[in-house]
Amino acid sequence: MNIFSLIGLIISGVVLFVGLRLSSSDLKIFFDGPSLFIVLGGTFAATSVAFQLNKIGGLFKIFFTQFLKGKMVDTSNVIKDIMKICESYRSGESLESLVPKAQDPFLKEAMELIADGILETEKVIQILEQRASKMSVLRSDDTKKIKSLGKFPPAFGMMGTTIGMIVLLANLGGADAMKMIGPAMGVCLITTLYGVIIANLVIIPIGENLEEISKQMDTKDEIILEGVKHI
Repeated sequence: MNIFSLIGLIISGVVLFVGLRLSSSDLKIFFDGPSLFIVLGGTFAATSVAFQLNKIGGLFKIFFTQFLKGKMVDTSNVIKDIMKICESYRSGESLESLVPKAQDPFLKEAMELIADGILETEKVIQILEQRASKMSVLRSDDTKKIKSLGKFPPAFGMMGTTIGMIVLLANLGGADAMKMIGPAMGVCLITTLYGVIIANLVIIPIGENLEEISKQMDTKDEIILEGVKHI
């Protein structure tokens, strides 16, 4: 569980709530149904066009499997495991008996392939390098998809604000036009606020978190590949 990142999201929500509460005792002024619909609906529609409607479920899968269930990689533990395995192997223990000691799935897979003895070590290393490269590309693509979503909410927020301004200006000729300007401007800006909140408090931080995890996974796989070469 990516507990620290979840705590960060919660803290962001609390900061936002406190900020709004300090700004006004009436939180209802920060809620507007049409504005929220424009931002969320527009973001969903743009996402459907960008990544195809039938693949949107994959974005939710990325969110749950990599962000919620993922966690930062501690490469020091991987290095310790590799060193212990190398020492045990050089002390006379068979590689097959050392496989269960590998905590990392990629390291365990590498040791199993070498222990099987079906392929030469050089061929196993080549296969592992190709696998690590493909996994790196997949993680990078997933991260780019999430981060690219961050540009949609602010854009639709501005769209909603523009729509609100058009409606406001169209009604300026009315008898109560002066009384409408303040409340109407507030509603216009709420749409922009929603776009900024969704992008900068949710989507972009999640994308940055996934990118950091992806980099750490790449580093971890490189360490394992180098370690396996010396077993």
